[in-house]
Amino acid sequence: MPVAGLVDTADATVPLVALTADGYAAWLEQQPSRVATWLRHHDFAAKAGSWLSIPEVDGDIAAIVAGLGNMPDVWSAGALPMALPEDLVVTLDAASDITGDLFARSWAAGCYRFTRYRKADRQPTSLLWPEGVDEDVVGAMAEALALGRDLVNTPAQDMGPAELEDAAEALAEQHGGALSSIHGERLLSENLPAVHAVGRASSRAPRLIDLTWGSEDAPRVTLVGKGVCFDTGGHNLKSASGMERMKKDMGGAACVLAVAHQVMATDLPVRLRVIIPAVDNALDGNAIKPADILPTRKGIWIEIGDTDAEGRVILADGLALACEEKPGLLIDFATLTGAARVALGNDLPACFSNSDDLMASVLEAGDAVTDPLWPMPLLRSYMPRMAGELADVNTIGDWSFADHIQAALFLEKFVADETPWLHIDTVCWNDAPRPGRPKGGEIQSARAVFEMLRRRYRP
Repeated sequence: MPVAGLVDTADATVPLVALTADGYAAWLEQQPSRVATWLRHHDFAAKAGSWLSIPEVDGDIAAIVAGLGNMPDVWSAGALPMALPEDLVVTLDAASDITGDLFARSWAAGCYRFTRYRKADRQPTSLLWPEGVDEDVVGAMAEALALGRDLVNTPAQDMGPAELEDAAEALAEQHGGALSSIHGERLLSENLPAVHAVGRASSRAPRLIDLTWGSEDAPRVTLVGKGVCFDTGGHNLKSASGMERMKKDMGGAACVLAVAHQVMATDLPVRLRVIIPAVDNALDGNAIKPADILPTRKGIWIEIGDTDAEGRVILADGLALACEEKPGLLIDFATLTGAARVALGNDLPACFSNSDDLMASVLEAGDAVTDPLWPMPLLRSYMPRMAGELADVNTIGDWSFADHIQAALFLEKFVADETPWLHIDTVCWNDAPRPGRPKGGEIQSARAVFEMLRRRYRP
């Protein structure tokens, strides 16, 4: 599959050697004196993201030396495609301290730009595919990254529940999957009352998006993604600063679609199901109110402690629906709590699981692909703090602490006991630009989950 910034052929190429700080010193000793002198005079030290061209006698570029820092990872080369001269095609030199696969992944990540409303000021430098790289796998990763980031970056005016459904439908059509959806008042007749309650105040109809793909007799993997296309906070209205980035509150949906694309593009031998409850949390006369009591698909009545805790409400119906099919693996992604951000910051999603083996496997996979997660406890002694006064459970606790843990405990009530389940509380946003990670939408943990699935179902 074509991947921006990577090419199969070129009339002329420039070799690029990518070196760690330690590897650079040894490599420099092997270079001709002209090259070594040039690099030393420019104080090149192979710091991450650094690069220097080595000139020919006529002034043209003979080669490029790029720094990887201390340890190469998927972001190490991320700055290069938009930093090197635009008209070059480079090849990865065999003396490099990074594998061709990892370098290609890093290069592809660095080529991403969101261009829906403004053209890019330049095109990325091209990399000739390194030998031995599985172009389909790297291409699937690059496409998934771009898909997820584009969905999160698109403002709510152009990314409502209907547009989110369109994106899922396009993915289903691309890979031969099937898509169904339940809209508006039909959510009530189809027993999805919590999704309806959260989304009913918007002029854009709420919906439940349901994508399936793969052989019926393959292991069942179900992904559930929070699809709040814009979150005002409802009657518990957010402040202006709190609402500023709420177009990203459908980041969980973006993550599950990104994982789904990789699963389908690489033909992983699973029966995949993707469930996305898609709503706006809007404020109108019929919006849910604090202390309202709502039914759910599972028959559990929930008391609304805060209308800004709407993500867990729609996920309650989504998880209950998913468990009716008895999947072998259930994973949900959600931009769910500020408490997880307070605990871990924006770069480290919190994850919870009812299975120690499942938790261990996703942590190991995340570390392997530079997409780390951090394990959090399902501390069930906190559950009494979520007791409802007039219903089975409240959506929030009776104190201001540990909301990420309490949100996970709330969701667990809607997961069948026998279902291995992983909950990821992520942020889906880069606050500042870094190599391979421009400011804006991100799909933290999606690469980790796909790597875990790949290891599990195609070892």
